[in-house]
Amino acid sequence: MTARHDGAAAGGAGATAGIARAAAIRTEGLTRRFRELVAVDRVSFEVRAGEIFGLLGPNGAGKSTMIKMLTTLLPPTGGRARVAGFDVAREPTQVRRHIGYVPQALSADGALSGYENLLVSSKLYGLARRERRRRITDALELVGLAGAAHQLVRHYSGGMIRRLEVAQAMLHRPAVLFMDEPTVGLDPVARRAVWEHVRRLREMWGTTILLTTHYMDEADDLADRVAVMHQGRVAAVDAPAELKRAAGQGATLDDVFAHFTGAAIETGGTYRDVLRARRTARRLS
Repeated sequence: MTARHDGAAAGGAGATAGIARAAAIRTEGLTRRFRELVAVDRVSFEVRAGEIFGLLGPNGAGKSTMIKMLTTLLPPTGGRARVAGFDVAREPTQVRRHIGYVPQALSADGALSGYENLLVSSKLYGLARRERRRRITDALELVGLAGAAHQLVRHYSGGMIRRLEVAQAMLHRPAVLFMDEPTVGLDPVARRAVWEHVRRLREMWGTTILLTTHYMDEADDLADRVAVMHQGRVAAVDAPAELKRAAGQGATLDDVFAHFTGAAIETGGTYRDVLRARRTARRLS
């Protein structure tokens, strides 16, 4: 795997300036219960500024619940978390101002063009009128959609839709970008195109990126470090190469999962997990 650089944050423009050398994300005993179900169980980890960090695990491991807490969409029932230097429970408005979020669910409007979708987003983010056109043009060029800017999104391919959603989330140049299963339902070519644009975000602006995935190759190719999640807990955190070394000679990330959790990865999840994943795959196909 290509060595990643902690200096990405130092080279970024404004995205990580406010975070300096502190962790971009820090959780301490973070917990979320749904009555008797403990979806996230006392999880503690740090994500460094400018890092691409993967939450790895099957459907139902707690990855999406973790993302929802870190993006202030779901309050924790225990523990603490800070994102971009702000407490997710006590300073949710400040957290939202400093993050971008690409959810699993469709966030682009198929009845609008790519440009129009970004124009709506720019207004929601409160970008000054004089800044909007430049930011939108830059975002479309960054994700390779400048030539399709005025096409209706309903005519985009799945990979184009995902790239547009990345552009939407980056218009305000957030310090931290969250991506929940960013390539689910995409073919291998489209997946790799999304990966390349994720790398460019970090290279251009030093953006800290946390992504969830159950694709082992995605985590191996993209992430500086990964956290292996299983049944709501983090079983291990390290660089993919280090985790594979710990699991034994010639080990893959599938082997890493089995090594640290005592089970082979199972991506089935609950009925609701399967339904959501298949709906996402259909709308991106």
